[in-house]
Amino acid sequence: MKTYTYTEKKDTRSGFGAGLAELGRTNPNVVALCADLIGSLKMDQFIKENPERFFQVGIAEANMMGIAAGLTIGGKIPFTGTFANFSTGRVYDQIRQSIAYSGKNVKICASHAGLTLGEDGATHQILEDIGLMKMLPGMTVINPCDYNQTKAATIAIAEHDGPVYLRFGRPSVPVFMSEDQKFEIGKAIHLTEGSDVTIVATGHLVWEALEASKALFEKGIKAEVINIHTIKPLDEKAILDSVAKTKCIVTAEEHNYLGGLGESVARVLAENEPTPQEFIATQDTFGESGTPAQLMDKYGLNSSAIINAVEKVMKRK
Repeated sequence: MKTYTYTEKKDTRSGFGAGLAELGRTNPNVVALCADLIGSLKMDQFIKENPERFFQVGIAEANMMGIAAGLTIGGKIPFTGTFANFSTGRVYDQIRQSIAYSGKNVKICASHAGLTLGEDGATHQILEDIGLMKMLPGMTVINPCDYNQTKAATIAIAEHDGPVYLRFGRPSVPVFMSEDQKFEIGKAIHLTEGSDVTIVATGHLVWEALEASKALFEKGIKAEVINIHTIKPLDEKAILDSVAKTKCIVTAEEHNYLGGLGESVARVLAENEPTPQEFIATQDTFGESGTPAQLMDKYGLNSSAIINAVEKVMKRK
C-alpha cells in the first residue's frame, strides 16, 4: 500500500498566512481584514508588504463582515480573519444577509476551529461551524488537512467567484501533502487504494485516517483513504465510486456528527447507494479545556477510534 511520511509539523494557520502573503504579491485586488487577531491568523507578512490593503477592524466581527461585503462592490477580494467561533456563530446574521444572500465574493477565513483550540475551552471550540456554513445557499466550505494544503487552498479561493468559508487550526500537525499540489475546489484526493472499507476524512483527521490505514493493513484490511478537503460542493462521484468497491464507509472529522461531513456523505449514500456508515466526530456535545492531544483522545478523534469504527462497519456489510 502507499504510505505517507512527514519530516516536520506546522500549524495550518501558518499555511493560510503564507498563502495570503503570496496572494498579496500576485493579486492586487486581494485585501485583508482582521478582528484584532493578526498574530493568531498569521497575517503579519501580508500587512508588512501591503499595509494599504489591510483593515484592522478591532473586536467588531459583525462590522468586519459588513465592510468585507461592501469592498466586493468595488471589485476587491476581501479575506476576513478571526477565530472560527467568531467567524461564524457570532456573525451568522451578517454572513447570511450581507454576504451569502447576494453572493458576495468574500473569503471567510477561520482559524482555531474544533477541539484542537485546546485550553481556551468550550466557549471558543466551535464544533458546529461546518454545518452552519454549508447550509447557506451558494457558500463553498473548505477544510484542508495540513500546512501545504491550507496554503494552496488559500491561493485557490481567490480565483473562485463567490463566498467561501475556509477552516483551519492552531496546533502543529504533520505536513505530508505535496508542496506544489494543484488545489481543485470540490475535487477529493485519493490517498490510498483499498477494497475492504472506505475512509473519508477532512482536516486534522486526514492524517489520523492514514495512520489507521497502516495499522489496518497489518491486520489484512485494505482501506481506501480519501481526503475530502471540500465539504461543499462535495465530490459525490469519488465517494460513490469508492463504496461501490468497498461496500462500507467511515467518515472522520473534528466537528459535531450533526451537520458535518458525515451527514453530507450519508445524504449522498441515501440518495444513491445505501451503505453501512460509521461516524468519527463529536457526539452532540460541547468541548472542554485540555491539550489538543488530550481532547482528541477523549472525544475519539484519532486513529484508534477510526480503526474501531472500521472493524465495526465491516461487520455490517
